[in-house]
Amino acid sequence: MSIKKSFNKIGITGKPDSQAAIETVNLLCAQLEATDKDLYIPQRHQKEVQTQQVNVVKFEELGNLCDLVIVVGGDGSMLKTARELVDSQVPLLGVNRGHLGFLTDIRPTELDTRIPPILEGHYSLENRFLLNAEIYRNDKVIGTSCAVNDVVLYPGEIARMIAFELYMDSQFVYSQRSDGLIVSTPTGSTAYALSGGGPIMAPETDSMVLVPMFPHTLTSRPIAVNRQRIIDIVVSEANPHHPQLSCDGQVIISLRPGDRIRIKQYPIEMRLVHPLDYDYFEVLRSKLNWGQKL
Repeated sequence: MSIKKSFNKIGITGKPDSQAAIETVNLLCAQLEATDKDLYIPQRHQKEVQTQQVNVVKFEELGNLCDLVIVVGGDGSMLKTARELVDSQVPLLGVNRGHLGFLTDIRPTELDTRIPPILEGHYSLENRFLLNAEIYRNDKVIGTSCAVNDVVLYPGEIARMIAFELYMDSQFVYSQRSDGLIVSTPTGSTAYALSGGGPIMAPETDSMVLVPMFPHTLTSRPIAVNRQRIIDIVVSEANPHHPQLSCDGQVIISLRPGDRIRIKQYPIEMRLVHPLDYDYFEVLRSKLNWGQKL
């Protein structure tokens, strides 16, 4: 495999308020300050990072100033960073200081052996598409957010069902009463959609999946559709309460009866950097304990 472009301007960001993540950020900075790489950290880490040989910038500037951003934390940290920096198209590399770590390939104990080859061009680069959600109220946009994993409509109250209508490319699909609906990318298929009974989709799959949550029917099943589809969800006027919309479980938008949610592919894809030996199915085996005796 040919050597790719090396990375020389490295951004390093960690999960806020995580001592473990900050420790790893410091180790990375100490490791890389002895090289000829330019290092950038967001302002929130200025007092926590011990080395002085770093450039302190606003978080949103990392994408434009760096040719690689290393994210130290769990999948949640990667999701947040990806949403906020996706427009810059800066490649992202994950160091796992969280739980499962589907999006963060490198263990904290592997910094010395895994990071240097990647910086010198020994890596694979993968594009993942995002979703974009717009909320319309009386034909005016009142909220918008992109999502790496999923866009989820849910009641906002425990043990309350919501009624809604689903459309694809302006064609009516069904009316439903349920606990909500998950619209997921392949990246998010191993997250909330998986726990809701949805399929696992390999990252290169050119589809999104719609997973009903506890529908009040025996025949409603997950649907996989091409990612070029435009999904419209209309919250029924008959709902007695106000449901909510979640993007990656991190951006929450309150809804009202009659609101319309439009979900479609985000125009810019995120770029993930992997070590050369990255194996998606090995990740599934290790994270989901496939093939292990009960």
